[in-house]
Amino acid sequence: MAMAELASQQTPIQSVYTWYREDKLYVNRRYQRKLVWTLEEKQKLVESILKKYPIPAILIAEREEEAGTYEIIDGLQRLHAIVSFIETSFPTLEGELFDLNFFPTALAYSVDGNFSAETADEYITQKQVSTLLDYPLALSVMRQATDAEINDVFDRINTYGHRLSDQERRQAGVQNDFSNMVRLIACTLRGDESSDTLVLRAMPAISIDLPKTKHGYEIQADEVFWVNQGILKSTDLRDSMDEQCIADIAACIVGPDLIERSKDSLDKIYNFETAESNQIMNAMEVYGADRFAKEFKHCADEILKVCHVAPANKLRNIVFKTKTTNAFPSFFAVIMIAFHELIFKEKKRISDYAGIRKIITNLNERVETSKKSTSPQERRINVNTIKMLIDNFFVAAGEFEPIYGDHATADIDALIKRSEIELPNYELKQGMLSLGTERKVDKNLIAKVLKTICAIANNGPKQMGKLILGVTDKKADADKVARLDSIVPTKVGHRFVVGIAREAKQLEISVEEYYSRWKRSIAESKLSDSLKMSVLSSMDYNSYFGLGVIVITIKPQQDISYFGGEVYWRDGDETKKAEDAKQVATIAKRF
Repeated sequence: MAMAELASQQTPIQSVYTWYREDKLYVNRRYQRKLVWTLEEKQKLVESILKKYPIPAILIAEREEEAGTYEIIDGLQRLHAIVSFIETSFPTLEGELFDLNFFPTALAYSVDGNFSAETADEYITQKQVSTLLDYPLALSVMRQATDAEINDVFDRINTYGHRLSDQERRQAGVQNDFSNMVRLIACTLRGDESSDTLVLRAMPAISIDLPKTKHGYEIQADEVFWVNQGILKSTDLRDSMDEQCIADIAACIVGPDLIERSKDSLDKIYNFETAESNQIMNAMEVYGADRFAKEFKHCADEILKVCHVAPANKLRNIVFKTKTTNAFPSFFAVIMIAFHELIFKEKKRISDYAGIRKIITNLNERVETSKKSTSPQERRINVNTIKMLIDNFFVAAGEFEPIYGDHATADIDALIKRSEIELPNYELKQGMLSLGTERKVDKNLIAKVLKTICAIANNGPKQMGKLILGVTDKKADADKVARLDSIVPTKVGHRFVVGIAREAKQLEISVEEYYSRWKRSIAESKLSDSLKMSVLSSMDYNSYFGLGVIVITIKPQQDISYFGGEVYWRDGDETKKAEDAKQVATIAKRF
């Protein structure tokens, strides 16, 4: 079997910047962290380069998928700090910005609108710009490396004493159903879901800005479920405490018994050689990672609905009698397990959210939340206490309706945020009614949706896409909807959920009938039959806190799709008609 080769090469920063802008540098999210460096760490790196001090080698691997592209194995934080300094994202320790006038390549990208150049009173000198651009980065390039070898190298690098948190260390380089599931649930709840491999340029869009850091990353920590509900502090997200919390809850639910809440218990589960790991991995295989992920998000949704009972409040403010700013992951875990057991083990559903809200107010007085409540026995007592308190507000679900087909609220939020970086595969539409003074069904809007379904299907046989109805990406439209329909839109990332329940109300029909109208529009459309059937079988509705959102999933197709004999395709976030036979042939080649 061929072994990976390692080649060392000195590459000037200006060449690496060109790779960055030409999307030749990729990040593998199965094992890489988010952007987590502090401003000071970035500034010290830039200072080292300007002083011509040596910095550690950056390890990259050649990608098989595309010649001349590389996957970053070690050095993600360093590479991003360097390119973002060039793009004037932050100043030096002396408060000086990079001067784009002395680097025409970056200046041209700025002029073309690829990034916004900041201005300052002080800039580094022309000589310093040259020093930085000519600085030879030590690159170690792995060639012909398998995924297993890359994982192994990453795992080893991250045991050499890097400042990884306990949970980051556990997840680093580990590839199994349990670790992948924990990572994917965490991504959905944080809103940084994306495909497994992303270009380095897209990393700020899935990285978290803490309240005091302001790096210009897209995800605001205080808007993330964990921080928004007070379960974790924003700095805990940086250390992957959310993943630790999910891993703990998952092990308790899929395993035969609750586990002890301790560093040691989780370490054993992530260590392949232990009996504990074996037991959880086998249990996970039987339970199903996908099933657990859906159940977890459903329970989080139900807890959110309880918190949204008027007057809406954070979970932390509801369950603690005295005002506190402390995180409460272990207390949250027993609440989640209690909800999960009632909904999924005892097959019940909530009949009275307000009743639950009232009974869990000041819950900390009825449940042991001190440091000693970490043993499996103590945790079981707590779970049972919570179940006994809230059980009266549940009813038997009758023929149990599985929630597995549904998109949870967290899924909707993640899809909306994902649509901002994966433009060709996602589309958001506000609905079927015109926003003029006369609210009538706009056939053009429906036709646009149908053409977009066709275009997304033509992205290729391995591409899946989503179209969400009830969301707009224009603030002006959201404001207009708010005024016309007397609703309060919910902001998610840069988009606005306006919902479709307001349109059903305008049409004086039920939400079910409104949903059926969309189904009929698709069923009676001129879309290719196989695409039509596939889309109809996977349409989904989420009440989204009363606003209502419809998700249309466009599964990968095996053949080119048509709408009324025409071929449509995606150019970024635009849907276009193929104008000639040559363009149709190009699209057909994808299949």
